[in-house]
Parts: sequence; structure tokens; C-alpha cells
Amino acid sequence: MAEMSKTRTWVEGKWYEGNPPLIGPRTHSFWLGSNVFDGARGFEGVMPDIDLHCARLNRSAINLGMKPTMRFEEMVELAVEGMKKFEADEAVYIRPMYWSENDGPGIIDGDPESTRFCLCLFEAAMPPKDASNSLTLSPFRRPTLETMPVNAKAGCLYPNSARASREAKTRGFDNAIMLDALGNVAELTSANIFMVKEGEVLTPFWNGTFLNGITRQRIIKLLSGAGYNVHETTLTYQDFLEADEIFSTGNYGKVVPVHKLDGRDLGLGPVAAKAKELYWTFAHAKVPA
Repeated sequence: MAEMSKTRTWVEGKWYEGNPPLIGPRTHSFWLGSNVFDGARGFEGVMPDIDLHCARLNRSAINLGMKPTMRFEEMVELAVEGMKKFEADEAVYIRPMYWSENDGPGIIDGDPESTRFCLCLFEAAMPPKDASNSLTLSPFRRPTLETMPVNAKAGCLYPNSARASREAKTRGFDNAIMLDALGNVAELTSANIFMVKEGEVLTPFWNGTFLNGITRQRIIKLLSGAGYNVHETTLTYQDFLEADEIFSTGNYGKVVPVHKLDGRDLGLGPVAAKAKELYWTFAHAKVPA
């Protein structure tokens, strides 16, 4: 088993090193998946949109039937404190989490009053500046609100994404495009997706079947502010096959261009480069106090 990177976790007033044991076999989250999380980044002395990530965690908790116990401002303060436990040149993944400790009525329900919180920070390198991905079409699709809690960033959603990721890797690709229930493009297995066609920037319209990423929203605003026409619209896989440029956005890697889609090679286009440049400028203008 690979050794874990440097990790610091805050729970119930104390900081711990490494991977502290927090749940047992009777913990509701352990056997029935009642947990939510969010992910932010600390790198180069900044934590872009940390407040938005923490606020979204509380919404996710409510949507999964839990009772938030922390104000998002408190989480931000803890993240600032936690980042001081890392070296200035260490890139960090910042993950606040809630989970249900006890069973509620009917057992499968978690008890909202038993909601627990922790904040886990661990060293995780940013992708290299020249990183890019190859994509394919996944045979697996994104669920709808009628079938899964897609209005929360919930751990129970990720096994579906993981099987899509594994399947794509078995065929030699880095990631996969996932469709929604109607057969339109939704997102990648763990990131949102954009394409460029004849100078216009397009991204799937958020229809509730995939995460409306905070980095996605930020890139839409930044590109629009820089004069690009950005359209949120219904897109098919064929649209992406005919795109001039494709890139993904997400908290973990921020902006990553796509160099290949199935059998088609794509150049690393200028819009992805501009989106990344704009994001880095924005991030370094938002140095936390």
C-alpha cells in the first residue's frame, strides 16, 4: 500500500497527524454512506474560493439529511490555521467533511443530531504546468436527483465515477466523458468539461445531474470577463468530437487541456491556456488574511 502524504486533521478541537481512526463498524457513515465533503486547494500562499467550498459543504449536509455543526467562516479560519502546518512550497488538498455517527429512525436514516465534522488537509502536488489528458466516452452515465443525491457533494456518488474512471484507464485513456440520463454530455468522472468551436466557448448546461463546480463557475466568469462568449448549453458527444479545443476544470487540477479524444488528436489550444492564466491571476489576487 502506498504511503500517505503529509496529513493534518482537525476534529473536535484538536489537530492530529496522519490518519486518525474516527469511525467504527457501527458508525452510520461506515456502512450506509452518509457522508459529504468538499475540496479546496492551498498552493503558493493562496486558497482560492475557500469560502465558497466551505459554504457548499453545509448545503450538501442539509441535502443529505445531516445537521451542519460549523459555520463556513469557522471552517475557513481552521483551513488558514491548518495551512500553517505545511511548508510554503507544499501544495495541499483541503477537505472539510460531515458524516452521520448514529442510526436514526428506521436504521437506514442517519441521525441528524449525531452529525460530526472534521477538516483534513494533506499534501497533494498540483499537476505539472504541461499536464494534459486523453478522453474517451464512458459506458456509464450520471444519475438524476430521482435516483441519487446529486444536489450534494456526497461520497456515495463517487463509486459510479470511479468505475467509469477505471474502465477508461483499462482502454488506455486518462479520463472519460460521462453522459446524463438523456444521452447528453454531463461532465468527466471527476471534473467539469468545456469545448471551443470557432472561437466560442461551450460547456454543458447545468441540469442537476452533475456537480456545478466552483472552479467551473469561476472559469465561466473569468472567460466572460475577458471578452469570450461562453455558452452553457446542451451538448452531445458528437459536438466534442468536432470541437477545436477541449479542456476540463476542477478543484484538484484547476484547468487541464485535453490532447486526445478517442482516436482524434487535439492541440493544446489557446483558450485553455488563457483560462489557466486568468485563474492563476484571480487566485493570487485573493490571498487570505
